[in-house]
Amino acid sequence: MIAEHAQTATEAPVVLQCVDLCKCYNGVVQAGDHINFSLRRGEVHAFLGENGAGKSTLMKMLYGIEQPDEGQLFLSGEPVVLKSPADAIAHGIGMVHQELMLIPHLTVAENITLGQEVRTRCGRLKKQEASRSIRELAASYGLDIDPDALVDKLTIGQRQRVEIVKLLYRKADILIFDEPTALLTPQESDALFDVLRRLRELGKSTIFITHKLREVYQIADRMTVIRQGRIIGTTTPQETGMEKLTQMMVGKTVPTGRRRPHPIGAEEVLQVKDLSVQSRGGAAVQNVTFSIRSGEVLGVAGIEGNGQTPLAQALLGLCRPSSGSILLDGREITGRSTKQIRDAGVGSIPDDRQGMGLILSMRLFENMLLNAYDEKPYAKSPLLEDWMAARRDAQAKIADYSIAATNESVVVGTLSGGNQQKIVVARELDRGCRMLIAAQPTRGVDIASADYIQGRILAAAEQGCAVLLISSDLDELIKVSDRIMVLFRGQIMGFVDADNATREALGRMMLGEAH
Repeated sequence: MIAEHAQTATEAPVVLQCVDLCKCYNGVVQAGDHINFSLRRGEVHAFLGENGAGKSTLMKMLYGIEQPDEGQLFLSGEPVVLKSPADAIAHGIGMVHQELMLIPHLTVAENITLGQEVRTRCGRLKKQEASRSIRELAASYGLDIDPDALVDKLTIGQRQRVEIVKLLYRKADILIFDEPTALLTPQESDALFDVLRRLRELGKSTIFITHKLREVYQIADRMTVIRQGRIIGTTTPQETGMEKLTQMMVGKTVPTGRRRPHPIGAEEVLQVKDLSVQSRGGAAVQNVTFSIRSGEVLGVAGIEGNGQTPLAQALLGLCRPSSGSILLDGREITGRSTKQIRDAGVGSIPDDRQGMGLILSMRLFENMLLNAYDEKPYAKSPLLEDWMAARRDAQAKIADYSIAATNESVVVGTLSGGNQQKIVVARELDRGCRMLIAAQPTRGVDIASADYIQGRILAAAEQGCAVLLISSDLDELIKVSDRIMVLFRGQIMGFVDADNATREALGRMMLGEAH
Protein backbone atom coordinates (compact mmCIF):
# COMPACT_ATOMS: atom_id res chain seq x y z
CA MET A 1 0.00 0.00 0.00
CA ILE A 2 2.79 2.44 0.99
CA ALA A 3 4.83 1.44 -2.06
CA GLU A 4 1.84 2.00 -4.36
CA HIS A 5 1.24 5.46 -2.95
CA ALA A 6 4.95 6.34 -3.10
CA GLN A 7 4.90 5.56 -6.81
CA THR A 8 1.83 7.74 -7.30
CA ALA A 9 3.38 10.59 -5.29
CA THR A 10 6.50 10.64 -7.47
CA GLU A 11 4.29 11.12 -10.54
CA ALA A 12 2.21 13.98 -9.05
CA PRO A 13 2.89 17.60 -10.07
CA VAL A 14 5.45 19.60 -8.12
CA VAL A 15 3.80 22.17 -5.83
CA LEU A 16 6.93 23.55 -4.14
CA GLN A 17 10.47 23.79 -5.48
CA CYS A 18 13.66 25.25 -3.98
CA VAL A 19 16.44 26.11 -6.43
CA ASP A 20 19.93 26.87 -5.07
CA LEU A 21 18.67 28.40 -1.82
CA CYS A 22 21.47 29.85 0.33
CA LYS A 23 21.39 31.49 3.73
CA CYS A 24 24.44 33.33 5.02
CA TYR A 25 25.22 34.78 8.42
CA ASN A 26 28.03 37.33 8.74
CA GLY A 27 28.91 36.70 5.11
CA VAL A 28 29.50 32.97 5.60
CA VAL A 29 27.22 30.20 4.28
CA GLN A 30 26.19 28.36 7.44
CA ALA A 31 22.64 27.05 7.27
CA GLY A 32 21.72 26.61 3.61
CA ASP A 33 24.23 25.87 0.89
CA HIS A 34 22.57 25.72 -2.55
CA ILE A 35 19.54 23.73 -1.39
CA ASN A 36 17.61 22.02 -4.21
CA PHE A 37 14.44 20.25 -3.20
CA SER A 38 10.93 19.61 -4.52
CA LEU A 39 7.60 18.69 -2.92
CA ARG A 40 4.81 17.03 -4.88
CA ARG A 41 1.05 17.21 -4.47
CA GLY A 42 -0.29 14.62 -2.04
CA GLU A 43 3.17 13.75 -0.73
CA VAL A 44 4.52 13.29 2.80
CA HIS A 45 8.16 14.30 2.55
CA ALA A 46 10.36 13.66 5.61
CA PHE A 47 13.36 15.85 6.40
CA LEU A 48 16.15 14.43 8.55
CA GLY A 49 19.53 15.65 9.75
CA GLU A 50 21.74 16.37 12.73
CA ASN A 51 21.31 19.37 14.99
CA GLY A 52 22.59 22.46 13.22
CA ALA A 53 22.36 20.74 9.83
CA GLY A 54 20.12 23.51 8.46
CA LYS A 55 16.64 21.93 8.64
CA SER A 56 15.15 24.68 10.79
CA THR A 57 16.67 27.45 8.67
CA LEU A 58 15.30 25.90 5.49
CA MET A 59 11.82 25.62 7.02
CA LYS A 60 12.04 29.24 8.18
CA MET A 61 12.76 30.26 4.59
CA LEU A 62 9.79 28.23 3.35
CA TYR A 63 7.55 29.86 5.97
CA GLY A 64 8.78 33.42 5.41
CA ILE A 65 10.50 33.83 8.79
CA GLU A 66 13.90 34.07 7.08
CA GLN A 67 14.68 35.18 3.53
CA PRO A 68 17.28 33.42 1.37
CA ASP A 69 20.37 35.39 0.32
CA GLU A 70 20.56 33.46 -2.95
CA GLY A 71 18.32 31.17 -4.93
CA GLN A 72 14.65 31.05 -5.83
CA LEU A 73 11.46 29.53 -4.45
CA PHE A 74 8.69 28.33 -6.79
CA LEU A 75 5.07 27.47 -6.01
CA SER A 76 3.33 25.45 -8.75
CA GLY A 77 6.02 26.65 -11.16
CA GLU A 78 5.64 30.35 -10.33
CA PRO A 79 8.48 32.25 -8.59
CA VAL A 80 7.52 33.71 -5.20
CA VAL A 81 9.17 35.80 -2.49
CA LEU A 82 7.94 35.11 1.04
CA LYS A 83 8.72 38.08 3.27
CA SER A 84 6.75 36.94 6.33
CA PRO A 85 4.62 34.06 7.70
CA ALA A 86 1.57 36.06 6.58
CA ASP A 87 2.96 35.90 3.02
CA ALA A 88 3.45 32.15 3.36
CA ILE A 89 -0.09 31.60 4.64
CA ALA A 90 -1.47 33.74 1.82
CA HIS A 91 0.32 31.41 -0.61
CA GLY A 92 -1.10 28.29 1.06
CA ILE A 93 1.88 27.32 3.27
CA GLY A 94 1.29 26.64 6.98
CA MET A 95 3.50 25.40 9.79
CA VAL A 96 2.84 23.45 13.00
CA HIS A 97 5.69 24.28 15.36
CA GLN A 98 7.08 21.85 17.93
CA GLU A 99 6.08 24.34 20.65
CA LEU A 100 2.39 24.72 19.82
CA MET A 101 1.28 28.31 19.18
CA LEU A 102 -2.11 28.36 20.90
CA ILE A 103 -3.55 30.66 23.59
CA PRO A 104 -4.57 28.39 26.49
CA HIS A 105 -7.37 30.52 27.98
CA LEU A 106 -9.23 30.88 24.65
CA THR A 107 -11.56 28.31 23.12
CA VAL A 108 -10.65 26.11 20.17
CA ALA A 109 -12.78 28.23 17.83
CA GLU A 110 -11.27 31.48 19.10
CA ASN A 111 -7.75 30.16 18.50
CA ILE A 112 -8.56 28.89 15.02
CA THR A 113 -10.28 32.09 13.86
CA LEU A 114 -7.86 34.49 15.56
CA GLY A 115 -7.18 37.28 13.05
CA GLN A 116 -9.84 35.92 10.68
CA GLU A 117 -12.95 36.22 12.85
CA VAL A 118 -16.44 35.96 11.41
CA ARG A 119 -18.29 39.21 12.27
CA THR A 120 -21.63 40.88 11.71
CA ARG A 121 -21.91 44.24 9.94
CA CYS A 122 -21.84 45.84 13.39
CA GLY A 123 -18.55 44.15 14.17
CA ARG A 124 -19.91 41.55 16.61
CA LEU A 125 -18.44 38.06 16.50
CA LYS A 126 -20.54 35.29 14.95
CA LYS A 127 -19.40 32.65 17.44
CA GLN A 128 -22.03 30.03 16.59
CA GLU A 129 -21.39 30.34 12.87
CA ALA A 130 -17.62 30.06 13.43
CA SER A 131 -18.06 26.98 15.63
CA ARG A 132 -20.32 25.31 13.06
CA SER A 133 -17.93 25.93 10.15
CA ILE A 134 -14.94 24.69 12.17
CA ARG A 135 -16.79 21.54 13.21
CA GLU A 136 -17.72 20.83 9.58
CA LEU A 137 -14.18 21.54 8.35
CA ALA A 138 -12.62 19.27 10.98
CA ALA A 139 -15.08 16.47 10.24
CA SER A 140 -14.31 16.62 6.50
CA TYR A 141 -10.67 15.74 7.33
CA GLY A 142 -11.56 13.13 9.94
CA LEU A 143 -10.50 15.37 12.84
CA ASP A 144 -12.54 15.18 16.04
CA ILE A 145 -12.41 18.52 17.88
CA ASP A 146 -14.86 20.51 20.01
CA PRO A 147 -14.81 24.17 18.86
CA ASP A 148 -16.21 25.36 22.20
CA ALA A 149 -13.65 23.60 24.45
CA LEU A 150 -10.98 25.62 26.27
CA VAL A 151 -7.51 24.86 24.89
CA ASP A 152 -5.93 24.49 28.34
CA LYS A 153 -8.27 21.54 29.01
CA LEU A 154 -7.04 19.62 25.95
CA THR A 155 -4.34 16.97 25.71
CA ILE A 156 -1.21 17.65 23.65
CA GLY A 157 -2.57 15.46 20.85
CA GLN A 158 -5.87 17.36 20.80
CA ARG A 159 -4.07 20.70 20.74
CA GLN A 160 -2.04 19.53 17.79
CA ARG A 161 -5.23 18.71 15.90
CA VAL A 162 -6.41 22.25 16.64
CA GLU A 163 -3.19 23.58 15.05
CA ILE A 164 -3.85 21.47 11.95
CA VAL A 165 -7.45 22.71 11.64
CA LYS A 166 -6.17 26.26 12.15
CA LEU A 167 -4.01 25.86 9.02
CA LEU A 168 -6.78 24.18 7.03
CA TYR A 169 -9.13 27.04 8.03
CA ARG A 170 -6.60 29.35 6.38
CA LYS A 171 -6.72 27.13 3.27
CA ALA A 172 -3.16 25.80 3.53
CA ASP A 173 -2.26 23.20 0.90
CA ILE A 174 1.33 22.72 2.11
CA LEU A 175 1.78 21.86 5.79
CA ILE A 176 5.14 21.84 7.59
CA PHE A 177 5.39 19.80 10.81
CA ASP A 178 8.39 20.36 13.10
CA GLU A 179 8.97 17.34 15.39
CA PRO A 180 5.20 16.78 15.70
CA THR A 181 5.38 13.60 17.82
CA ALA A 182 7.91 14.85 20.40
CA LEU A 183 5.25 15.06 23.15
CA LEU A 184 2.78 12.40 21.98
CA THR A 185 2.05 8.89 23.23
CA PRO A 186 2.36 6.04 20.68
CA GLN A 187 -1.43 6.01 20.35
CA GLU A 188 -1.54 9.76 19.73
CA SER A 189 1.30 9.46 17.20
CA ASP A 190 -0.63 6.77 15.33
CA ALA A 191 -3.70 9.02 15.34
CA LEU A 192 -1.61 11.87 13.90
CA PHE A 193 -0.31 9.61 11.14
CA ASP A 194 -3.92 8.67 10.30
CA VAL A 195 -4.64 12.40 9.91
CA LEU A 196 -1.59 12.87 7.67
CA ARG A 197 -2.72 9.96 5.48
CA ARG A 198 -6.17 11.54 5.20
CA LEU A 199 -4.60 14.88 4.24
CA ARG A 200 -2.48 13.08 1.67
CA GLU A 201 -5.53 11.39 0.16
CA LEU A 202 -7.17 14.81 -0.19
CA GLY A 203 -4.19 16.24 -2.06
CA LYS A 204 -2.46 18.13 0.74
CA SER A 205 1.35 18.08 0.76
CA THR A 206 3.32 17.66 3.99
CA ILE A 207 6.90 18.30 5.07
CA PHE A 208 7.66 16.24 8.16
CA ILE A 209 10.75 17.02 10.28
CA THR A 210 11.74 14.30 12.74
CA HIS A 211 14.65 12.62 14.49
CA LYS A 212 12.69 9.37 14.92
CA LEU A 213 13.56 7.01 12.08
CA ARG A 214 10.73 4.63 13.00
CA GLU A 215 8.23 7.36 12.05
CA VAL A 216 9.82 7.95 8.65
CA TYR A 217 9.12 4.38 7.62
CA GLN A 218 5.55 4.63 8.89
CA ILE A 219 4.43 7.72 7.02
CA ALA A 220 6.92 9.15 4.48
CA ASP A 221 6.73 8.82 0.70
CA ARG A 222 10.19 10.32 0.25
CA MET A 223 13.01 11.25 2.61
CA THR A 224 15.59 14.02 2.24
CA VAL A 225 18.73 14.11 4.39
CA ILE A 226 20.48 17.42 5.05
CA ARG A 227 23.95 17.69 6.60
CA GLN A 228 26.02 20.84 7.23
CA GLY A 229 23.60 22.91 5.18
CA ARG A 230 23.70 20.66 2.12
CA ILE A 231 21.34 18.07 0.72
CA ILE A 232 23.02 14.66 1.02
CA GLY A 233 20.33 12.84 -0.90
CA THR A 234 16.64 12.13 -1.42
CA THR A 235 15.36 8.57 -1.30
CA THR A 236 12.34 6.45 -0.35
CA PRO A 237 11.67 4.01 2.51
CA GLN A 238 11.60 1.21 -0.04
CA GLU A 239 15.03 2.07 -1.46
CA THR A 240 16.94 2.81 1.75
CA GLY A 241 17.05 0.88 5.02
CA MET A 242 17.34 2.39 8.48
CA GLU A 243 21.07 1.68 8.83
CA LYS A 244 21.89 3.34 5.50
CA LEU A 245 19.66 6.31 6.36
CA THR A 246 21.50 6.75 9.66
CA GLN A 247 24.82 6.77 7.82
CA MET A 248 23.50 9.45 5.47
CA MET A 249 22.45 11.57 8.45
CA VAL A 250 25.52 11.34 10.70
CA GLY A 251 28.20 9.64 8.61
CA LYS A 252 28.31 6.50 10.78
CA THR A 253 26.13 3.74 12.19
CA VAL A 254 24.46 4.22 15.57
CA PRO A 255 23.87 1.21 17.83
CA THR A 256 20.31 0.37 18.83
CA GLY A 257 18.76 -2.03 21.32
CA ARG A 258 18.77 -2.35 25.10
CA ARG A 259 21.64 -1.31 27.34
CA ARG A 260 24.16 -3.97 28.29
CA PRO A 261 23.58 -5.76 31.63
CA HIS A 262 25.31 -4.18 34.61
CA PRO A 263 25.32 -4.63 38.37
CA ILE A 264 22.97 -2.50 40.49
CA GLY A 265 23.96 -1.71 44.07
CA ALA A 266 21.91 -2.88 47.03
CA GLU A 267 21.81 0.50 48.79
CA GLU A 268 18.97 2.89 48.06
CA VAL A 269 20.36 6.29 47.08
CA LEU A 270 16.95 7.97 46.82
CA GLN A 271 13.84 7.15 48.83
CA VAL A 272 10.59 8.99 48.17
CA LYS A 273 7.73 8.23 50.56
CA ASP A 274 4.09 9.34 50.17
CA LEU A 275 5.14 12.52 48.35
CA SER A 276 2.42 14.98 47.33
CA VAL A 277 2.79 18.34 45.60
CA GLN A 278 0.02 20.91 45.26
CA SER A 279 -0.41 23.28 42.32
CA ARG A 280 -2.96 25.96 41.50
CA GLY A 281 -5.11 23.38 39.77
CA GLY A 282 -5.01 20.91 42.69
CA ALA A 283 -2.78 17.93 43.39
CA ALA A 284 0.07 17.79 40.85
CA VAL A 285 1.69 14.76 42.54
CA GLN A 286 -0.35 12.40 44.74
CA ASN A 287 1.13 10.07 47.37
CA VAL A 288 4.06 8.94 45.23
CA THR A 289 6.39 6.32 46.73
CA PHE A 290 9.48 4.88 45.01
CA SER A 291 13.22 4.37 45.44
CA ILE A 292 16.30 4.27 43.22
CA ARG A 293 19.35 2.16 44.00
CA SER A 294 22.99 2.87 43.28
CA GLY A 295 23.66 2.40 39.57
CA GLU A 296 19.96 2.07 38.70
CA VAL A 297 18.15 4.05 36.01
CA LEU A 298 14.47 4.52 36.87
CA GLY A 299 12.56 5.77 33.86
CA VAL A 300 9.45 7.93 34.23
CA ALA A 301 6.83 7.76 31.47
CA GLY A 302 3.76 9.94 31.16
CA ILE A 303 1.99 12.36 28.88
CA GLU A 304 3.31 15.88 29.37
CA GLY A 305 1.60 17.58 32.32
CA ASN A 306 0.90 14.50 34.44
CA GLY A 307 3.19 15.31 37.34
CA GLN A 308 6.68 14.74 35.93
CA THR A 309 7.85 18.36 36.23
CA PRO A 310 6.44 18.99 39.76
CA LEU A 311 8.04 15.72 40.90
CA ALA A 312 11.45 16.76 39.56
CA GLN A 313 11.06 20.24 41.07
CA ALA A 314 10.16 18.81 44.49
CA LEU A 315 13.21 16.54 44.44
CA LEU A 316 15.40 19.57 43.63
CA GLY A 317 13.86 21.85 46.23
CA LEU A 318 12.32 24.16 43.63
CA CYS A 319 8.87 23.63 45.13
CA ARG A 320 7.87 22.50 48.62
CA PRO A 321 5.92 19.22 48.93
CA SER A 322 2.60 19.39 50.76
CA SER A 323 3.37 16.03 52.42
CA GLY A 324 5.78 13.12 52.34
CA SER A 325 9.53 12.79 52.63
CA ILE A 326 12.61 12.65 50.39
CA LEU A 327 15.76 10.89 51.58
CA LEU A 328 19.16 10.99 49.87
CA ASP A 329 21.52 8.28 51.16
CA GLY A 330 19.28 8.01 54.22
CA ARG A 331 19.40 11.73 55.01
CA GLU A 332 16.24 13.85 54.91
CA ILE A 333 16.46 16.56 52.23
CA THR A 334 12.79 17.58 52.20
CA GLY A 335 12.57 21.34 52.69
CA ARG A 336 16.23 22.02 51.93
CA SER A 337 17.20 24.73 49.45
CA THR A 338 18.08 23.88 45.86
CA LYS A 339 21.73 24.81 46.43
CA GLN A 340 21.91 22.56 49.50
CA ILE A 341 20.41 19.67 47.53
CA ARG A 342 22.77 20.20 44.60
CA ASP A 343 25.75 20.48 46.94
CA ALA A 344 24.66 17.15 48.43
CA GLY A 345 25.33 15.59 45.02
CA VAL A 346 22.09 15.91 43.00
CA GLY A 347 22.50 16.91 39.35
CA SER A 348 19.70 18.20 37.12
CA ILE A 349 18.92 18.30 33.41
CA PRO A 350 15.67 20.35 33.39
CA ASP A 351 12.91 19.79 30.85
CA ASP A 352 12.74 23.54 30.15
CA ARG A 353 16.26 24.15 28.89
CA GLN A 354 15.68 27.79 27.97
CA GLY A 355 13.79 28.80 31.08
CA MET A 356 15.58 26.70 33.71
CA GLY A 357 18.79 25.37 32.18
CA LEU A 358 20.40 28.31 30.41
CA ILE A 359 20.78 32.08 30.38
CA LEU A 360 20.25 32.74 26.68
CA SER A 361 21.86 36.19 26.66
CA MET A 362 25.12 34.86 28.09
CA ARG A 363 28.01 33.24 26.25
CA LEU A 364 28.54 29.50 26.00
CA PHE A 365 31.49 29.30 28.41
CA GLU A 366 29.60 31.41 30.96
CA ASN A 367 26.65 29.00 30.84
CA MET A 368 29.02 26.06 31.35
CA LEU A 369 30.16 27.76 34.55
CA LEU A 370 26.75 28.31 36.16
CA ASN A 371 26.97 25.41 38.63
CA ALA A 372 30.67 25.77 39.41
CA TYR A 373 31.39 29.49 39.45
CA ASP A 374 32.36 29.31 43.15
CA GLU A 375 34.49 26.16 42.82
CA LYS A 376 38.08 25.53 41.88
CA PRO A 377 39.72 25.76 39.37
CA TYR A 378 37.34 28.52 38.21
CA ALA A 379 37.11 30.55 41.42
CA LYS A 380 40.49 32.08 42.25
CA SER A 381 38.82 33.91 45.13
CA PRO A 382 35.25 34.83 46.15
CA LEU A 383 35.42 37.83 43.81
CA LEU A 384 37.74 36.62 41.05
CA GLU A 385 37.07 34.06 38.32
CA ASP A 386 39.68 32.27 36.19
CA TRP A 387 38.08 32.96 32.82
CA MET A 388 40.86 31.24 30.89
CA ALA A 389 40.18 28.00 32.76
CA ALA A 390 36.46 28.41 32.05
CA ARG A 391 37.15 28.92 28.34
CA ARG A 392 39.42 25.87 28.14
CA ASP A 393 36.81 23.72 29.85
CA ALA A 394 34.08 24.97 27.49
CA GLN A 395 36.27 24.28 24.43
CA ALA A 396 36.77 20.68 25.61
CA LYS A 397 33.03 20.18 26.10
CA ILE A 398 32.27 21.65 22.65
CA ALA A 399 34.50 19.00 21.10
CA ASP A 400 33.37 16.19 23.40
CA TYR A 401 29.65 16.73 22.85
CA SER A 402 29.85 17.84 19.18
CA ILE A 403 28.21 21.18 19.94
CA ALA A 404 27.76 23.11 16.69
CA ALA A 405 29.20 26.44 17.86
CA THR A 406 31.91 28.52 16.19
CA ASN A 407 33.68 29.02 19.54
CA GLU A 408 33.12 29.15 23.29
CA SER A 409 32.17 32.84 23.17
CA VAL A 410 29.05 32.44 21.05
CA VAL A 411 25.84 33.71 22.68
CA VAL A 412 23.77 30.65 23.65
CA GLY A 413 20.49 32.17 22.44
CA THR A 414 21.77 32.11 18.84
CA LEU A 415 22.22 28.30 18.83
CA SER A 416 19.65 25.71 17.79
CA GLY A 417 17.54 24.03 20.46
CA GLY A 418 19.43 20.78 20.10
CA ASN A 419 22.79 22.44 20.67
CA GLN A 420 21.41 24.33 23.65
CA GLN A 421 20.38 20.97 25.10
CA LYS A 422 23.89 19.60 24.62
CA ILE A 423 25.30 22.50 26.65
CA VAL A 424 23.04 21.67 29.60
CA VAL A 425 23.84 17.96 29.42
CA ALA A 426 27.60 18.56 29.14
CA ARG A 427 27.59 20.90 32.14
CA GLU A 428 25.67 18.49 34.39
CA LEU A 429 27.26 15.16 33.43
CA ASP A 430 30.84 16.39 33.62
CA ARG A 431 30.31 17.63 37.16
CA GLY A 432 29.80 14.17 38.66
CA CYS A 433 26.88 13.49 41.02
CA ARG A 434 25.43 10.96 43.45
CA MET A 435 22.04 11.24 41.81
CA LEU A 436 20.96 12.67 38.46
CA ILE A 437 17.49 13.94 37.55
CA ALA A 438 17.44 13.89 33.75
CA ALA A 439 14.24 15.36 32.31
CA GLN A 440 13.93 15.02 28.52
CA PRO A 441 17.76 14.87 28.10
CA THR A 442 17.63 14.10 24.36
CA ARG A 443 14.59 16.14 23.29
CA GLY A 444 15.36 17.92 20.02
CA VAL A 445 18.71 16.13 19.67
CA ASP A 446 19.75 14.09 16.60
CA ILE A 447 20.17 10.33 16.85
CA ALA A 448 23.98 10.33 17.08
CA SER A 449 24.03 12.95 19.82
CA ALA A 450 21.13 11.24 21.61
CA ASP A 451 23.05 7.96 21.62
CA TYR A 452 26.10 9.76 22.99
CA ILE A 453 24.10 11.49 25.75
CA GLN A 454 22.43 8.21 26.68
CA GLY A 455 25.85 6.60 26.84
CA ARG A 456 27.11 9.29 29.19
CA ILE A 457 24.09 8.86 31.45
CA LEU A 458 24.69 5.10 31.53
CA ALA A 459 28.38 5.65 32.25
CA ALA A 460 27.38 7.77 35.26
CA ALA A 461 25.06 4.99 36.41
CA GLU A 462 27.85 2.43 36.12
CA GLN A 463 29.91 4.63 38.44
CA GLY A 464 27.16 4.30 41.05
CA CYS A 465 25.01 7.33 40.21
CA ALA A 466 21.26 6.82 40.71
CA VAL A 467 19.36 8.20 37.72
CA LEU A 468 15.76 9.39 37.43
CA LEU A 469 15.15 9.55 33.67
CA ILE A 470 11.99 11.46 32.69
CA SER A 471 11.32 11.14 28.96
CA SER A 472 8.48 11.35 26.47
CA ASP A 473 10.48 9.08 24.13
CA LEU A 474 9.36 5.56 25.00
CA ASP A 475 12.10 3.98 22.88
CA GLU A 476 14.65 5.88 24.98
CA LEU A 477 13.06 4.73 28.24
CA ILE A 478 13.05 1.10 27.13
CA LYS A 479 16.64 1.33 25.88
CA VAL A 480 18.22 3.09 28.87
CA SER A 481 16.11 2.27 31.95
CA ASP A 482 16.21 -0.68 34.32
CA ARG A 483 12.65 -0.05 35.49
CA ILE A 484 9.95 2.29 34.18
CA MET A 485 7.44 4.10 36.41
CA VAL A 486 4.32 5.45 34.68
CA LEU A 487 2.55 8.59 35.94
CA PHE A 488 -1.03 9.58 35.18
CA ARG A 489 -2.58 12.69 36.77
CA GLY A 490 0.16 12.73 39.38
CA GLN A 491 -0.34 9.13 40.46
CA ILE A 492 1.76 6.03 39.81
CA MET A 493 0.00 3.61 37.45
CA GLY A 494 2.65 0.96 38.00
CA PHE A 495 6.24 -0.14 37.52
CA VAL A 496 7.46 -2.17 34.53
CA ASP A 497 10.75 -4.01 34.07
CA ALA A 498 12.29 -2.35 30.98
CA ASP A 499 13.28 -5.76 29.58
CA ASN A 500 9.59 -6.65 29.34
CA ALA A 501 8.20 -3.22 28.43
CA THR A 502 6.48 -2.44 25.12
CA ARG A 503 5.52 0.94 23.68
CA GLU A 504 1.88 -0.12 23.43
CA ALA A 505 1.59 -1.28 27.06
CA LEU A 506 3.31 1.87 28.33
CA GLY A 507 1.03 4.00 26.16
CA ARG A 508 -2.08 2.42 27.70
CA MET A 509 -0.76 3.06 31.21
CA MET A 510 -0.01 6.68 30.25
CA LEU A 511 -3.69 7.04 29.38
CA GLY A 512 -4.75 5.84 32.86
CA GLU A 513 -4.84 2.04 32.63
CA ALA A 514 -3.33 0.55 35.78
CA HIS A 515 -0.63 -2.12 35.40
